[in-house]
Amino acid sequence: MDSAIQNPTEHYVHDLSNPTAPGLCAEMLGVADEACRAGDFDLAAEIYSSQLAELEHTDRGLCLRKADALARGGRIADALDSYCIAANLQALRPNELQVLVEVIAHTIRTKEQCDSKTLSVGSNSENRCFESDELEEEQNLDLFSCRLCKCLLTEPTSLVCGHTFCKRCLEDDLTKECRSCCLKTNKTPRELNVDGLRVNVIVSGLIDKWFNSESKARRYWLEGEFLWKKQNLSNAIPKFNKAIEQEPSICWLLARRAELLLEMKNFSQAIKDADTMCQLRPLWPKAHYIKATAFRGASRIEEALQEYLFCVALKSDWIAVKLEAQKILSHMFSSVFVNEGLATFLQPLPAGPSPRIKPSSLLSSLHSSLHRDEAGCSKEQTLGSSNFKDGKSYILQRSENVSSVGLSSLFVPPVLKRKWTEDAKDFEPPSKQLKEDKVNSSKTLPTFSWERQVPSQLLDSADFECSLCMRLFYEPVTTPCGHTFCLKCLERCLDHNPNCPLCKENLSEYLATRADNITLLIEEVLQRYFCDELAERRKVHEEEMKELSNLNQEVPIFVCTMAFPTIPCPLHVFEPRYRLMIRRSMETGTKQFGMCIADELKGFADHGCMLEVRDVKFFPDGRSVVDTIGIARFKVLSHGQRDGYHTAKIEYLEDKKVEGEELTELLKLHDSVYDQAMAWFTSLKDDMKSQIISHFGQLPAKDSDPQGNPSGPAWCWWLLAVLPLENKAQLTILAMATLTDRLIAIRRVLIFVTRKHPRR
Repeated sequence: MDSAIQNPTEHYVHDLSNPTAPGLCAEMLGVADEACRAGDFDLAAEIYSSQLAELEHTDRGLCLRKADALARGGRIADALDSYCIAANLQALRPNELQVLVEVIAHTIRTKEQCDSKTLSVGSNSENRCFESDELEEEQNLDLFSCRLCKCLLTEPTSLVCGHTFCKRCLEDDLTKECRSCCLKTNKTPRELNVDGLRVNVIVSGLIDKWFNSESKARRYWLEGEFLWKKQNLSNAIPKFNKAIEQEPSICWLLARRAELLLEMKNFSQAIKDADTMCQLRPLWPKAHYIKATAFRGASRIEEALQEYLFCVALKSDWIAVKLEAQKILSHMFSSVFVNEGLATFLQPLPAGPSPRIKPSSLLSSLHSSLHRDEAGCSKEQTLGSSNFKDGKSYILQRSENVSSVGLSSLFVPPVLKRKWTEDAKDFEPPSKQLKEDKVNSSKTLPTFSWERQVPSQLLDSADFECSLCMRLFYEPVTTPCGHTFCLKCLERCLDHNPNCPLCKENLSEYLATRADNITLLIEEVLQRYFCDELAERRKVHEEEMKELSNLNQEVPIFVCTMAFPTIPCPLHVFEPRYRLMIRRSMETGTKQFGMCIADELKGFADHGCMLEVRDVKFFPDGRSVVDTIGIARFKVLSHGQRDGYHTAKIEYLEDKKVEGEELTELLKLHDSVYDQAMAWFTSLKDDMKSQIISHFGQLPAKDSDPQGNPSGPAWCWWLLAVLPLENKAQLTILAMATLTDRLIAIRRVLIFVTRKHPRR
């Protein structure tokens, strides 16, 4: 039994009518209370009974305590006796029946869980017994359901975050849920331009193609919802009817029509829809709640109670439904004493306490009312629509002996094919307005399935071809105008023009956000239904990336300026070909490309410097500022081109190392030239030194091992970058293969600039 029932924090909620009445023993009552807290309800009931027997007048509060203890102990028939005695003294309030309702619901829950274990293996939907319906809905939404309305996507709209929702859901207040659960931004809907979003062309076409009937049903459904919102109920119901004609087994659709019928006071038809829902989804609390509400509207109170109790059994924390069940039970207990219509079922109740009361008139009343079915109905009743599965029903045995009856036989629901009462017929709708649904007229109902199945004959990879590369989508992204492309294809187009390649709508805002999130729905569909084609497409892409990442055979060349090892080289990139080149260097993970100066004959010089990207900042118009630093020198072996930018086959350059006397001479030369460079830099004007430092940093320190770096000391390249030399002269020094030659050349330049600009 639930811990909330076994070990309540407060084992009773009933005050004694006269706590100081003669015969009441406070110590014994304390023991009874302690027994309740310990879960020994039989002992508590015995103590309450002994206390009652010693009283001259029956204490109502003590009766209720005894009734609660008996109920918690599973002795329902005895508990009902005590409740009736209390009700005879004063009408029971709904809150006084909380324990009874909880115990009945728990008993139903336990019975159903035991029965479900006897089902054949594979009955997965039944084995998910008594879970929260909201949790189950969320866990079982398929690819084509909107995460907001939980229904088939209608006018599917893909956001920059990559998620797809119904356009109508995004336009409603539900947008706030979308922002909190999936959007990678804190912007408001207006800033996200939700109103300007367009339907995803690819997804919309696929849904209409694959789920044509359900798609039509959903449109009728939404039209009905719109009319309902306008309180045009008479025109709303035909829309729901058409929707159900298209798809008679959508539980949420049936639920909405049933709720509309309830608003129209058409309780009999609402009961039929609820019956259908209970057959399709036996363990869906909402279906039983609607059924209970319809029964109550049709004044079929006992049946309403039955469904309310089953709702509580399915969802124990549904407080509002629990209260409704308590209200009905309260009314039924009162009816035992004041309703003349139940007089035939009543047995005289003793005015005072009784050592053993037989099952009460309330119990008889419940039995009589719950079993008023068709004549000749078997004593083995099905548990109603709440346990329909594959055309089979669970059988609950009903005891003939009323005095030993338990919960499972006390609240036995009526059979599915109930004969409508005369009162219910008064609510029948006009035949022209509400037709018999296909699902109600069939002998067997389809079992409920969460997963939508795409007909294999409708699967066609051509539906997923990028209109730019004419290949299967790879990393599909959807623009705000609703068109889908491969991410790399779209980026290349936007390098040249900030407009959609298909509809020419301006995408400057989209480009500014760098919204490159994959459209998850299309990606998941490809993975599920076109895994082989996607694997082949991925293989082609990986081969292309591998080729692009080879920094020997086909190195991308940025033809611009001189660059040197260890020296920063900030770049302003605006040409489409170099946008592509920079992006590819980032995508391949190398983050490297070559920098060369231009050559009138060959296109670019035969020597250059490899640059490594440290950071990239993009601007709304597609331009970018790229922070790079030189890492190595190279020699060009052959020139080439790829997608508009230059490429080259290269070999890397390293200084030849020397030893012995040559090394001694090199160290002397190194120290001498460094001192000369320091003297020259010190002699510069303060404003010039400040400009150099802000752009290139301070003059690097002298290296203790000049040959430690393959390209030589960092201060040499810093000096070469700041000295007033033409690019061709700098290129000559860059290409030198020995540190000695480079130091000699630098010394000559320093001598020249020192003479030209003497110290101040």
